[in-house]
Amino acid sequence: MRFVIDHAIPFIEGVFEPFGIEVLYKNGPDIDREDVRDADALIIRTRTRCDAALLEGSAVKLIATTTASMDNIDLLWCREHGIFVRNASGCNAGGVANYVFSALFGTASRRSISLDGYTIGIIGLGTAGSRVEETAHTLGFKTLSYDPWRAMKEDPADFHDLDDVLAGSDVITLHIPVNEDTRGMANADFFARMKAGAFFINTAQGELVVERDLIRAAPRLGPVALDAWCHEPDVNRELLNVVDIATPHIAGYTLQGKQTGTSLAIRAAARFFGLTELYDFFPSTDIVEYQAVKIDTHDRTQGEIASMIQYNYPIFTDDFMFRMDPARFNELRISYSYRREFYF
Repeated sequence: MRFVIDHAIPFIEGVFEPFGIEVLYKNGPDIDREDVRDADALIIRTRTRCDAALLEGSAVKLIATTTASMDNIDLLWCREHGIFVRNASGCNAGGVANYVFSALFGTASRRSISLDGYTIGIIGLGTAGSRVEETAHTLGFKTLSYDPWRAMKEDPADFHDLDDVLAGSDVITLHIPVNEDTRGMANADFFARMKAGAFFINTAQGELVVERDLIRAAPRLGPVALDAWCHEPDVNRELLNVVDIATPHIAGYTLQGKQTGTSLAIRAAARFFGLTELYDFFPSTDIVEYQAVKIDTHDRTQGEIASMIQYNYPIFTDDFMFRMDPARFNELRISYSYRREFYF
């Protein structure tokens, strides 16, 4: 068998070779038709576009991505051509929640904003959105959630209309995929319906936001934190200059998230090809400092909580490094030092 693997995936080098599998490690965006022509599996991140242009006439039977997102994969084409696709759903949830609250407490501290009595509006209650909701409740925030897909399958009373979420929330955070219903949903009307001074955080996908409308709305809003951008890696410099936090799509980049993402992709390949020894694979590390850490918020002030969060994830360092040279978007992602997760 022959696998093609994005060389930037951590913890994967040398895993398959002992089982007689030939492996080509290559820069994700540079994987081409010749590379996959006789490959049985493709193990990627979001940097490889998997569609007919790449896969037509190939031997690929499995695509496993180490990320939760599958926006780079033409799922319909793969299904029609018998290619099994597996993602690492939920692997980045802890990191995304860490990012949201580091951004929230960090910008509130910088602007001297009290978060007492705040309500957090969560757009999308998948794995990441649910983790944000859980953390919000642990920290004493109220939440309003909008997820029409889950509301159709579950009790609609557990969810809210988008108008109610926008009008009733002091923070809006996006955690939904991009599709024909959600593309550009954060537009001028969306921002006009938000509370004046409300925070806006997007760690999901850039195409959810009409960037020109956000630029115009920014003076009316509170702090804005963006980890996702339209047309990545080409970032709208005008928008970058008006937001409080700007980062190169690294919200989910934690050691634990990468361990989980890689393990899920390897397990998917193992089960598909019958590599029984790898069914329960998980990359381990002996570095104690990379273990997830618990933050004790009992009887702590907002400022103390903000300081503890920033100690564990200094989000403004990521912001600074990105602003120094936004053209290094991809380089910063590839060379990112995975941070450890924290919880409360």
